[in-house]
Amino acid sequence: MSNLKLSKQGNELIKLYEEMVISGYNREDGLIVENTYNSFELQKFRNLCKEHMSNHSIKTVLDYGAGGSDWDAPDFEPTNGASAKQFFDIKKVTSFEPSRSQMEKLESDCVVCMDVLEHIFITDIPNLVDELFSLTKNLLVINVAFYNAKALLPNGENPHITVRGPDWWKGVIDSKAINYPEIKVLLICSQDWNNGVVFEPFKSKDWHSANKYFVQQGGWIEF
Repeated sequence: MSNLKLSKQGNELIKLYEEMVISGYNREDGLIVENTYNSFELQKFRNLCKEHMSNHSIKTVLDYGAGGSDWDAPDFEPTNGASAKQFFDIKKVTSFEPSRSQMEKLESDCVVCMDVLEHIFITDIPNLVDELFSLTKNLLVINVAFYNAKALLPNGENPHITVRGPDWWKGVIDSKAINYPEIKVLLICSQDWNNGVVFEPFKSKDWHSANKYFVQQGGWIEF
């Protein structure tokens, strides 16, 4: 298991998220939410990710920052009632969620990190992204939000504490991908719940096969 060391602020944030899981949280509009982070964030991107995750080389998944995701629950695919495991043809899933005391991190064919990085203290992000790569054998799927959440931390701050644009996140990911040339990366950046951009999937080894020195960032599509 990888053993990531967080900053003082990073460890404090985990305690705040643990408190929110137990006690619920307040929203900016005054509402109180009792069920914290129970949604399966990957579900809305299932069709986008299926092409990359449903292949013979992806049989194990690490859900990093899993929240309340349940890969065995029915209706991940509403049209036929398939679970996430069935939909992606996955054999084994490990869920890492420190706010719920799920601490196992197994190296897997695919690592999924959905709506996590924006919750991380900024100085911890480079090391955490490096850990994501180190735990991945084939495919790394990241979704990061770059907008303020409606929720509030117990101290009154917004839980999206590192809000940066898509280019910033792409730069962070690229700088770590250099050391993992065989890992395919799918980066999704959400501007709000329904909109954002998806960068063209890449492996850093492909940069070396270019016949010129300038390496383009990679295009994106809006969703």
